Amino acid sequence: MTIQETEQEIIDEFSVLDDWMDRYSLLIDQANDMPALDEKYKTDSNLIEGCQSRVWLQADLEDGKVILQADSDAILVRGIAALLVRVFNGHTPQEIIDADLTFIDAIGLREHLSPTRSNGLLAMIKQIKLYALAFKAKA
Repeated sequence: MTIQETEQEIIDEFSVLDDWMDRYSLLIDQANDMPALDEKYKTDSNLIEGCQSRVWLQADLEDGKVILQADSDAILVRGIAALLVRVFNGHTPQEIIDADLTFIDAIGLREHLSPTRSNGLLAMIKQIKLYALAFKAKA
C-alpha cells in the first residue's frame, strides 16, 4: 500500500466520526493497537525534541525500507505516533521524503491539538524525515 493509500484509509476511518470525542477515542484505539516499544529503545537519543510529552522514535533500514517503532508516555500522543508509523512504516527513504501528509489536515487533527501537541506532531514528522534523509545518504 502506498503512503497516499494509507492516508486515504485513515481519512476514511476518521470521516465517519463527526464528534471530536469519538475521533479522540479512535486515536486512543490506534495507541492501544500499536506494539509496545522495547525498553532498550527508550533512550535519550530516541527522544523527540519539541514534544510536551516524552516520545521515543526508533528507525531502522531493512531491505531498503524504513522500519519505524514509537512510543509515548501520553496516550493521545501515542495515538498520533501510531498514525505516523502506520503511514510511513515499510516505505523507502525517498517515498518518506516526498510525502506531503495530507491526512493530518483532512481529518482535522492539527486544528484540534493544543499548540504544544501540534508542535510535537511537527517534531515527529521532522524526525522521521531526517531519518529517511540519513538512510538515503548512507545508501
